[in-house]
Amino acid sequence: EVLHRHSVRFVERDVVLAEAARHAAGDDFAELRNRVPLDHAGFSQRQQIAAFIARGVARIAAHCGCGKPCVVMTEPRLPDGTPFPTVYYLTCPKAASAIGTLEANGVMAEMQSRLDADPALAASYRRAHASYLADRAALGDVPEIAGISAGGMPNRVKCLHVLAAHALAAGPGVNPLGDEVLAAIGEWWKPTGCVGETCE
Repeated sequence: EVLHRHSVRFVERDVVLAEAARHAAGDDFAELRNRVPLDHAGFSQRQQIAAFIARGVARIAAHCGCGKPCVVMTEPRLPDGTPFPTVYYLTCPKAASAIGTLEANGVMAEMQSRLDADPALAASYRRAHASYLADRAALGDVPEIAGISAGGMPNRVKCLHVLAAHALAAGPGVNPLGDEVLAAIGEWWKPTGCVGETCE
């Protein structure tokens, strides 16, 4: 997933938003600054970070093997009032690239075929959907997106990045297809850290 364009209008509030980010991310804020995908051509990194934070980061939800934040948890209603169903947002550029390769190689279609044919897998995926909704409900009630999760859940496979982010945040055994994605990309942060530092 990419940053929503509507968040760009918040870029001039970057100082205020940076303070909000520090409050949400605590000691991880400095690492988060280096890991937000830069998707808005023509805007500075600082402005793009501000745009990201404007989406309503609640907290860091997971770290990768090199210790950097790799998933953030976002509020279900953005600061401008827009409902936003994606609770878990993958921020690691190396993981995102590896997952993008899986998508380009047809993994989503293969997963969808198995999901359609395997009742046990389908039931587990529906439970993942329910878990996702429960996590979002803990952040607040947004009636406009009631019953809507992300990534295609509960019946489709539409975004492996979303499924992997959920698996990273929730831990093994919650999202079966997200677990498969993580197994497929392996230790993506090696041999160097996600932003160039050595992991060892």
